[in-house]
Amino acid sequence: MMLLRLYWSFFIVGLFSFGGGYAALPLIQEQVVRSNSWLTHAEFMDILTISQITPGPIAINASTFVGVKVAGIPGAIAATAGCITPSCIIVLILAVLYYRFKGLRLVQGIIKGLRPAIVALIAASGLSILAAALFGTDSFSYSLSGMDFAALGLFIACLFTLRKFRPDPILVMLGAGIIGVIVYSI
Repeated sequence: MMLLRLYWSFFIVGLFSFGGGYAALPLIQEQVVRSNSWLTHAEFMDILTISQITPGPIAINASTFVGVKVAGIPGAIAATAGCITPSCIIVLILAVLYYRFKGLRLVQGIIKGLRPAIVALIAASGLSILAAALFGTDSFSYSLSGMDFAALGLFIACLFTLRKFRPDPILVMLGAGIIGVIVYSI
């Protein structure tokens, strides 16, 4: 029964997460933390962090890690299969339809209309991650007393480095991890 719940929960995520992995994060959080209570918010953030630094699509990585946490290897297989099944079906159908009707204004209008919604989903996910890093919750606090100023400083330094010098993002992540070990181990 648990494997079926995992499959179905991630099938829902895969079905409604237009715009890639980052757009899927609020849906995954809803299924994993709120609806099914499989993970706490802190555990979800940890899995999200691991999913971002491992190779592959973030939604699939997250589904695999959640599946392992909830039901071991069979859970990982069920959650991952649930996450990719809708995409496989939808992409096959859309590929046929797109190549048949790509010149129509209606199709171009739909594609242009989806872009802002996808950007909003990604922005909402990014803000949720930022709030979790700075305040330890999934929403911003109006009080600065609970803010993790070390995390804020690291965020600003990484953002500045990425925008100003444009290094390889993996090097920035490695550097931030090393600094995090030093700062949070003291």
